Amino acid sequence: MPMWIEWTIATKFLHEGKVQSTLILVGIAVGVAVIVFLTALITGLQSNIINRTLGTQAHIKVQPTEERNRILPPAAGSVQLVLEDKRAQRLRSINNWQQVRDVLDTLPRVTAVSPVISGPAFARRGEALQSVVLVGIDAPRYLRIIPIQNDIVAGVFRIGAGDAVIGKLLATDLGLRAGDKLRLDGGQQREGVVNVAGIFELGVRELDSRYVYLEMKQVQSLLNLPGAATIIDVTVDNIFDAQAVAARITRLTGLKAESWMETNAQLMNALRSQSLSTQMISAFVALSVALGIASVLSVSVVQRTREIGILRAMGTTRQQMLRVFLVQGALFGLAGSLLGGLAGYGLVGAFNTFGPKLFYIPVSPWLLVAAAGLAMVTGIISAAVPARRAASLDPVEAIRHV
Repeated sequence: MPMWIEWTIATKFLHEGKVQSTLILVGIAVGVAVIVFLTALITGLQSNIINRTLGTQAHIKVQPTEERNRILPPAAGSVQLVLEDKRAQRLRSINNWQQVRDVLDTLPRVTAVSPVISGPAFARRGEALQSVVLVGIDAPRYLRIIPIQNDIVAGVFRIGAGDAVIGKLLATDLGLRAGDKLRLDGGQQREGVVNVAGIFELGVRELDSRYVYLEMKQVQSLLNLPGAATIIDVTVDNIFDAQAVAARITRLTGLKAESWMETNAQLMNALRSQSLSTQMISAFVALSVALGIASVLSVSVVQRTREIGILRAMGTTRQQMLRVFLVQGALFGLAGSLLGGLAGYGLVGAFNTFGPKLFYIPVSPWLLVAAAGLAMVTGIISAAVPARRAASLDPVEAIRHV
């Protein structure tokens, strides 16, 4: 029997049971719509969280290794009791940081490398005094990691030649506007006066209230670290590869390389929990869809026992009858997934248009393809049991069935 005849029989069976077919199609469509919408929602939420978190920091920070106390061996014949506290860490430059920077530039998966010198200082304006963090940067490199120029709310982004860029909350606390002068005190009578060229707002209180961006040479002078770089910031092409790249950097350079995954452990746990929740919901929805298809096709086998017996008596083989019901399961999955996919995309569009505008949900065409594939596979698998039952019916007994 040609395959098109099996297709014809399968569609005829579905058409005769309109109510059952419609109900199961609606059930599949609702399940697929839930999977599409929830997956897109969680993906958009995760992307928004990551962008907000990593939009103001590097993926990897390379720093000098921590200083440790040296314990001298005891004199011969004496006993040494040691009560060791962790050594206070001072500002130190990365040894040969220029060579380290050039090595990092050549590493695969690394997209940007920027040396930074950073340290504490005081900002003075009149009687006002604020504790700040001086950040000396190589602007062309640094802007590839954190595009501060996109977050300027007053003035322009310009550093060097006595110009600085400061956070909005710091400017508010000191009563500063773009074009005003600011005195910076690095301690031990190392002071400098800078022009506030621009004011930024990154949306992170710690940064907006304390950061002062300057040229590297000026910060080196204020911190008494000539020619130094205390940190090398690194970004990678895939943020979830940051831990592996950081481990490789440590092996290559012997320096301390810390990825965003280590410094944001709670964020990583939240992302994993969200992904696990989505997978569990999708699995339970797929299971309910499979049970629905299996139950409808099982009822169909019972209702059409005589017809199946007649077809078997006319020469239909077991394998051909098996394929009839597998085709029905695939049709259920395909039709339901298309309807559900469109409904899911509609829900995403409604959220983006009429939702609370907290974040945007991206729409990937591959999500619909994946959902359709999952529904079809689920339909075929769930049709396997009733299909085997139909194929195993004895023609004579089936024809006598009332």
